[in-house]
Amino acid sequence: MFDSGVGGLTVLDECLAALPAEDFVYFGDTAWFPYGDKAPADIRRRSEEIAGWLTGQGVKLVVVACNTASAAALTWLQRRLEVPVLGVMAPEARAAVQASRTRRIGLLATEATVASGSYQRMIRANDAGARVTAVACPRLAPAIQRGEPWGEDLVEMVREYAGPLRAAGVDTAILGCTHYPVVERLIRRTLPGVTLIKSGEEIAREIGDTLRRKGLLRPGATEGRYRFACSGDPEAFRAVGSRFLQMPLGEVARVEPAAVAGSR
Repeated sequence: MFDSGVGGLTVLDECLAALPAEDFVYFGDTAWFPYGDKAPADIRRRSEEIAGWLTGQGVKLVVVACNTASAAALTWLQRRLEVPVLGVMAPEARAAVQASRTRRIGLLATEATVASGSYQRMIRANDAGARVTAVACPRLAPAIQRGEPWGEDLVEMVREYAGPLRAAGVDTAILGCTHYPVVERLIRRTLPGVTLIKSGEEIAREIGDTLRRKGLLRPGATEGRYRFACSGDPEAFRAVGSRFLQMPLGEVARVEPAAVAGSR
């Protein structure tokens, strides 16, 4: 599993609960964070380097636990890797269509994700009549990634980004970045009565279904292991990551996937 930073730990958290017997390797690309302002071609190249490192660890499935990387690189990786590759966007799009009563769906995401149009296409593939209001939130993921105490600046930021969704009268909103569930309570207060769709819950179900169909699901009640790596400062990753997961991360390895890829 990989993400541009610690946001994907919200996905890992759901997976650890839903698939307790499985082993997980998580890579946070903190040296490259954020992905939201980078060109799609650069995100594809970086995602391929990271996925190559993960498959070198012997994984049986790769989860792109980053909405921006899913938008830019998911199909690219699926064509190139021998193991199944899942992204966080399609399960969310399906869930949003199923949850919406008015067919007015909101999206909060990074600039790159909104610009890709991927969510809009996936939603309309499930319901051609759905109306999508998409809002780019360039400052939100970096504010969460820093792990600073929440203050009025963050509250105002969430209100600003949620404003167009309120104006559009959406009844369902996709949290289109894996960082955003960390501020779910703030978003709920700003969008009262709106159903929030989070990637962790949806992708955990899809991972379990995929492993089961392919005969790869680990049986039994044995507790799986988990380990972490990042491209930036391991201590900073551990400090913020343990707050995200509310559990100790243990040793965090520092890895530069481009160097590994170049040595092959």
